[in-house]
Amino acid sequence: MEHLPVMYAEALQQLAIKQDGIYLDGTFGRGGHSQGILNLLGPNGKLLAFDRDFDAVSSVGAEAMRLDGRFKLIHSCFSELEGIVQTAGLTGKIDGILLDLGVSSPQLDNPGRGFSFLRDGPLDMRMDDSSGVSAVQWLASVEEDYLVKVLFDYGEEKFARRIARAVVEKRVDSPITTTRQLAELVASAVPMREIHKHPATRTFQAIRIEVNRELEELKAVLEQSVRVLGPGGRLVVISFHSLEDRIVKRFIRDESGAKYNPGKLPIKEVDIAKGMLKKMGKALKADKQEISQNPRARSAVMRVAERI
Repeated sequence: MEHLPVMYAEALQQLAIKQDGIYLDGTFGRGGHSQGILNLLGPNGKLLAFDRDFDAVSSVGAEAMRLDGRFKLIHSCFSELEGIVQTAGLTGKIDGILLDLGVSSPQLDNPGRGFSFLRDGPLDMRMDDSSGVSAVQWLASVEEDYLVKVLFDYGEEKFARRIARAVVEKRVDSPITTTRQLAELVASAVPMREIHKHPATRTFQAIRIEVNRELEELKAVLEQSVRVLGPGGRLVVISFHSLEDRIVKRFIRDESGAKYNPGKLPIKEVDIAKGMLKKMGKALKADKQEISQNPRARSAVMRVAERI
């Protein structure tokens, strides 16, 4: 299935692209947003794109885009963005950063990656399968109480304890190595079903977030964004579940006002640390037409801020 970039037109509009600007695409995927940015840049513009997935950076589309001298694609987590920008001498010169979070359609559709319970395959779930610990390895050693916490915190799974107990009991006999094994195990442990939702949905999301340290990565890149953006530079983030969106919303809120409220203390306003961003309007969502063409857009939320 082709990966359709979510909120494509809105992302390009909110980046307010200047022809000679320098932009970062923190989540290249299959290059949809990146190509759109390049189309709007002039001959002196630049685009640096990042992706931790080797399949993405080695795709046919990526190889074709590398022929454009304005474009550079780096195999890296976006949490390493600041160091790369600093090495390139571009700190404080970036005009826009785009982050399209979550899992791409090619990742979900490849059974070998282990992201989806709809296709049987090895239970890997790593965004970068050349490093880190796979879901198989993590499930084989995680303590029951910590698994409960991950399922509850990252999956908002109300049957977290039942599922964790089932995992621990199952692995005594044999390791859980495939997506089908895990999906069936979760389904057997969950006493109630949500309408139109597979019982393993929340569990797969939670384990994926933990294995890839997705929320830690997001917090790190948000903190770095304000240091690499130049005045007037835009930060555009598209998230797909409440955990991500909550982090983005709070970060923009905290960076759009005073760092703290001194209350009744006799502190002058000039002494109060100020944020470095300006919130740009309300959260945006995909319209009905896009959702009908690309159901993945249904849960997308876009938030935008501008560097002061």
